[in-house]
Amino acid sequence: MLYADHAATSPIRPEVLNAMRPALTGAFGNPSSRHTAGEAAAALLEDARRRVARVLGVRTGDVVFTAGGTEANNLALKGIALGTGADRVLTTPIEHESVLASLDYLERFHGVRGTRIPVDPTGRLAPAALDAALDATDGPGSPDSPALVSVAHANNEVGTVQDAAALVAVARQRGALVHLDAVQSAGWLALDGIGADAVSIAGHKLGAPKGIGALAVRGRVPVEPLVHGGGQERGRRSGTENVAGAVGLAIALELAEAEREAVVARVGDATARFARAVLRLVPGASPTGDPAFGDPARRLPATASFTLAGVSGESVLLELERRGIVSSSGSACAAGSDEPSHVLLACGIDPVVAQTAIRFTFGRAPVADPEGLAALVAASVEAVVGR
Repeated sequence: MLYADHAATSPIRPEVLNAMRPALTGAFGNPSSRHTAGEAAAALLEDARRRVARVLGVRTGDVVFTAGGTEANNLALKGIALGTGADRVLTTPIEHESVLASLDYLERFHGVRGTRIPVDPTGRLAPAALDAALDATDGPGSPDSPALVSVAHANNEVGTVQDAAALVAVARQRGALVHLDAVQSAGWLALDGIGADAVSIAGHKLGAPKGIGALAVRGRVPVEPLVHGGGQERGRRSGTENVAGAVGLAIALELAEAEREAVVARVGDATARFARAVLRLVPGASPTGDPAFGDPARRLPATASFTLAGVSGESVLLELERRGIVSSSGSACAAGSDEPSHVLLACGIDPVVAQTAIRFTFGRAPVADPEGLAALVAASVEAVVGR
C-alpha cells in the first residue's frame, strides 16, 4: 500500500516510540506529585518543553502542551481573545475548522467582531488585504484591546504557503497580535524568526502520536484557560500532562527540523514531478492552490492537489485504493460531509467542480516513481469515466 494522506496523520517514527518508552514505563509518575516518581516525570516533561521551545524559537515557559492542534487553535483564539479583551479577530475563510468554529463561538457568545478576509484564487492572503482589513475594523471598542489575527502558515487542503513574516509585520504596525496555525507547516517550513505571538503544532502530523500538540504563546500575552482545575501548564491548561506524548512531540519536531532542508529538496522534487505528470496525463485535471509545485516558499513540498472536471473525486479515490493507493479529497476533519470544501469555494472554485477534488500528501520519503504513480491516477480516472 502507498499511503498518501500524511496531511491527515502520519505514522509514529520508531525513534519517537523509543524515546517515549521511559515515560510509559519507568518515569510513569504524575509530574505534579512531589515524590521521586513524580519528579522523574516532571523532568522529562520540562526537557520536552525545552526542546519544543528551541525549535520554535520561543522561551521554554511559553510552550503549553495540549491534546492536539484543534485544542491548540481553540486556546489561541478563545484564550487570547478573552485574556486580552480583544474585540476584533481577523482570519481567512480557508482556515481549519477549529479556527473558524472558535471565531464563530467568540462572535455568538462574547460579541467579538470577526472578519474573514478574502484570499486570492491560490488561497493566499495578501499583506495589503490584511492591512486594509485591520484599517476597516478600527472603530468603537476598547483602545487597550488589540486585534487578533489568526492565519494558517500553510493550508491543509491545497498546500498554499502564506508569507507569514510579511503578515506579522503588517499586524505589528497596527498593534495586532498574530496566531500562526503551523499544524501543517511544522517540520516542512522554518518557524523560528517569523515573530508570531502564538504558534500551534500537532504531534501526529510529525511522526508523534495522536493526542498531543502544543501552543507556543509569548509570556507577555494574557491567555484565559479553556480547561480549569489544578493549574498545570503555568495555569494555562489544567489537567495531568501527557508526559510520554510531550516527549514524543519534542523528538519528532527535533528530527523533522534536523532533516528539513534535505527532505524538502527531495520530496519537493518528487512531488513536482508527480503533479506535472498528473496534469499531463489526466484530461480535465487542474491544480488547486499555488501551482508552483516544488517551491517551498509558495507551496508545501509534499502536497499535490487537483480537481478533475466531470469526474467524481470520491469514485477516483475508491478506485485508487483498490489499486493500493490511499489518498483523500481534503481535510479529514470534514470527513463524511457532502458539502464541497469551504477552502475550494473560498478560492473561487465552482461548487460542482470542488466536489471532484483529490489530494495527495506524502511523507518524508519521496515517492520512488512519481510518473508511475501519476499513470495509476490516470488509469483510475479512466476506469471511473468508463463505467
